[in-house]
Amino acid sequence: MSKETVEVVKLYQHNTLGALMSGLYEGSLTIGELLQHGDLGIGTLEDIDGELVVLNGKAYQARSDNSIVELKPTDKVPYAAVVPHHPEVIFKQRIAVTDEELKERMEGYFDGENLFRSFKIHGIFPKMHVRMVPKQERPYNKSFAEVAENQPEYTAENVTGTIVGIWTPEMFHGVSVAGYHLHFISDDHSFGGHVLDFVMETGIVEIGAVDQLDQHFPVQDRKYLFAKLDIEALKEDINASE
Repeated sequence: MSKETVEVVKLYQHNTLGALMSGLYEGSLTIGELLQHGDLGIGTLEDIDGELVVLNGKAYQARSDNSIVELKPTDKVPYAAVVPHHPEVIFKQRIAVTDEELKERMEGYFDGENLFRSFKIHGIFPKMHVRMVPKQERPYNKSFAEVAENQPEYTAENVTGTIVGIWTPEMFHGVSVAGYHLHFISDDHSFGGHVLDFVMETGIVEIGAVDQLDQHFPVQDRKYLFAKLDIEALKEDINASE
C-alpha cells in the first residue's frame, strides 16, 4: 500500500534581522533566487531601500517616496523571508475590526506559540497606516535603529489590498521579529509598506502552516562573515525599531 506524501512547508529566510540591524545593508541574494523558495513574503532591498512585498510569486518594492514598483530578477536583498503559502485556516471577516482585534481572532486558531506561520489577508481597509525605510547611501554610517527614527509614514483611506506576513515565535527573536511582521500592497499597486496599524472593514484571512525554517546565510559576504555583533544592543534596537 502506498503512503500519501505529506508536503513539508519551509520558510526560507535569507540572512538574519540582527545582521541587518547591525548595518549590513548590501544586497547578497537576487530576487530571482529568492522567488525559487516561496510565493509570499517580506524583507527589504539593497541599501535598505524600502519594503519588500512578495505576493502570488511576484516581488514588489514599496519606496519611501510612497511609490510601488515591481522588482526585476536581478535586484538584490540583504534580508528577506519567503514561504510557499499553504493556508490551513481560512475565514471571512464580516465586521469592521482594528488590527489588534483581528490579530486576537487569528491567534485563536494558533496551535501553540512556538511555530512560524504565514498570513495573506485581502480586504477593504478604511485605514491603512504604513512606513517605509529610506534608502541609505554608501558608506553606511547609520545603524538601522538610527534610520528607523526618521522613516516616512503614510496613511491611506478606503483602500483595497493585501497584507502579507510572517509570525515568528519568541525563541527566534533576532533571527526575525518576534510576533507579527506584516507588509501591505494595494490591489492597484499604488500604495504599500510595512504595516503599523489598520482598520479592516471586511475581508478574507488565510493562516498558513510552516513546518521548517530554512535559514540561509550570505556565505560569500566577507562583511557578514567578520562582523562583530553586539547582541544585547541588537535586541534593544530591534524592539525600538519594530
